[in-house]
Amino acid sequence: MHVDYPVDFDQDPGLLTFTFGGKEAVAEVPAPATLSTSTLDAFAGRLDRPDMLPSDADLQGYLNPQTGPFFIPQAHAGDTLAVHFTSIVPKFDFGISTLMHFFGSLTSTPKTPTLQDPLPERLWYYKIDKDRGIVTMDANESEHTFDFAMDPMHGTVGVAPPLGEVHSSLTPGSWGGNMDTPELRQGATCYLGVNVEGAMFSFGDGHARQGEGESCGTAVEAAMDSTVALDVVSGYYTPWPRIETDDYIMTTGSIRPMEDAFRIAHTEMVYWISEITGMSTMDSYQFASQTSLTPIANAVDTVYTVVCKIPKAMLPGVQVYGGVHERLKAM
Repeated sequence: MHVDYPVDFDQDPGLLTFTFGGKEAVAEVPAPATLSTSTLDAFAGRLDRPDMLPSDADLQGYLNPQTGPFFIPQAHAGDTLAVHFTSIVPKFDFGISTLMHFFGSLTSTPKTPTLQDPLPERLWYYKIDKDRGIVTMDANESEHTFDFAMDPMHGTVGVAPPLGEVHSSLTPGSWGGNMDTPELRQGATCYLGVNVEGAMFSFGDGHARQGEGESCGTAVEAAMDSTVALDVVSGYYTPWPRIETDDYIMTTGSIRPMEDAFRIAHTEMVYWISEITGMSTMDSYQFASQTSLTPIANAVDTVYTVVCKIPKAMLPGVQVYGGVHERLKAM
């Protein structure tokens, strides 16, 4: 089954979804199915010219709009929702990156205050050439120009949190949310534990590209036209978001301090390795210690996200989630 959900880019941003949890479903998507829709950029379209600064737009309450939530009738609490990113394409020919006061990894912030003035506001207007697969950075204070490979991804993907909680779409956690990992690109499958009836799946925060860590606090923020394939793994709960690609399996952890995000991601990987191989926890700990990669997804959000990834080549013949990644690729 295929579902098209059009998004009105001219609507009042206040009518969009800015939380995980606490919102009624905008549509129903029976699983398995593919869903084609659009997402606004992280600024809800309020920054769209090279001569603007973040303070020129009323961004309060209008950051990280999500498309959704979508009610998946086959998804029940205790299941896992599998989300495969079939296609992620920038909607427009530009993207925006900014420096905002007291936000980013290399400035004083409300959670890590110092006796320091804010860094100056800045906006970088990136040209996006979809045909060439290029995003172009023009330096603000010199004549330098750089072409980067386009690498579209979604910074935010998630379901309703457990215990009836409601969390800002700026925050990552066990439900997914604003993880900001470039691993969530086309071809990746994200696994999310279902906490409420229907899962209440949302996603957004498209990036035309982003470096690991999202150091300045913003990627090349861009509206997206995206297609995802959805299915439900019944009777199996995923405690923290996991990601699978053709080459890797990955676990995530989101918390502060960052070393605890590392611990969550690696603990989840050790338990997962033990489950899929039959090895003991201690042998799996040793295996993960010698084979894992640990990219920092974001070092700027309300809490940080760390990813633990293991090459599938290290686990020949091992299949996860009953091969749903391959099935969703074929949809």
